[in-house]
Amino acid sequence: MFQVRIHGRGGQGVVSGAEMLSIAAFLEGRHAQAFPSFGSERMGAPVVAFCRIDDKPIRLREPVMEPQALIIQDPTLLHQVDLFAGLHECAYILINSTRSFEELGLGELAHDTRHYRLCTIGATELALKHVGRPLPNAALLGGFAALSTTIRLESVSAAIRDKFSGRVADANVAAAAEAFATVLKELEDARDA
Repeated sequence: MFQVRIHGRGGQGVVSGAEMLSIAAFLEGRHAQAFPSFGSERMGAPVVAFCRIDDKPIRLREPVMEPQALIIQDPTLLHQVDLFAGLHECAYILINSTRSFEELGLGELAHDTRHYRLCTIGATELALKHVGRPLPNAALLGGFAALSTTIRLESVSAAIRDKFSGRVADANVAAAAEAFATVLKELEDARDA
């Protein structure tokens, strides 16, 4: 079973991102579940959402405590919340930032992890460019598809179109596609270095 934990703030589309990830997996013929964890917080408060993907039915209903992938939608949470608790030793880590792991104060983490499993991407900037709003979830899903190869970009695009329609869907699909291409290039550059 592949387990993903997504951290962000209320209003950033954390829950929608987990739902779209589970839909993308479902469209590929796999079993998936997505659910959030938050209380009565308001917009801007820390929010966590979870997604599980498997080839067989998923019976677990508890929060993801040992994720194989971590998607961080809001880098301001990096030093406020223990985002890396229980992280699987070979986990994928995708952070919404234009800064490197070292610049984010995560140099030690970056040195202890395989470089092809780590990536930062300016998903908020891509969302502003394509969608006109700072909602990074679709772009992060595109980047996650490139980083982890757990899901295909085509499935992410179809899940986005399942959630949104018209121009909003087209804009989010464009953001996801650009994020996918950006992460692939970054991974190629890291391998060549």
